[in-house]
Amino acid sequence: MDLVTFRESRWYTGKGVETPFMFVSQKVISRVSAGSKLFIGTDSFVDNNGVTFATAICVYGNNSDSFYFFTKSKENINKYKVLISRITEEVRRTIEVADYFYSFKEIESESIEVHIDASPFGTKNATSKFSEMLKGYVKGAGYECKLKPYAWASQSVADKHSK
Repeated sequence: MDLVTFRESRWYTGKGVETPFMFVSQKVISRVSAGSKLFIGTDSFVDNNGVTFATAICVYGNNSDSFYFFTKSKENINKYKVLISRITEEVRRTIEVADYFYSFKEIESESIEVHIDASPFGTKNATSKFSEMLKGYVKGAGYECKLKPYAWASQSVADKHSK
C-alpha cells in the first residue's frame, strides 16, 4: 500500500461508518496537536482467498474522547505466504501512515507510537524471532514502538478488523 493508496482507500470509524480520509486526517491532527497521542498498528489475516491487512489509527489521551479509524485491503496470498514477508508488510504499512501524520508540523514523532503484532524476542511464538529486526525498523524510522502484549493498536484493534 503506497501513500496514495492508503489515502484513497476506504476508511471507517470504529463503529464501521465509512469516512473520507480527509476527515480522518483532520480529526487526528486536531486531537494530537492538542495533546492526545497517536497509536498506529496493522494486522493481517490469511484465508483461502488471500491476505487481509487492516490498519488502525487510534487516538487516546489528554482527557478527551478516544477514537479510532481503520482501513483494510485484500491482497494476493502468493506475495505474503511466508510469515516474515507478511509481518514486515504490516510494519511497513504502519510506518507509512505514521510518516504521513509526522509530515504535519503540528505532530511530533514523540506523539506517535507504532504497535507491532509480534511477540518479544525469546518467547516461543512464531513472530518472536523477528521482533528485534522489526523494532529496529520502527526505531530507525524515528518512532517509539511496542510489541505484544502492549501493542494493542495492532493486536486488538487492527486484529478485530482483519478477520
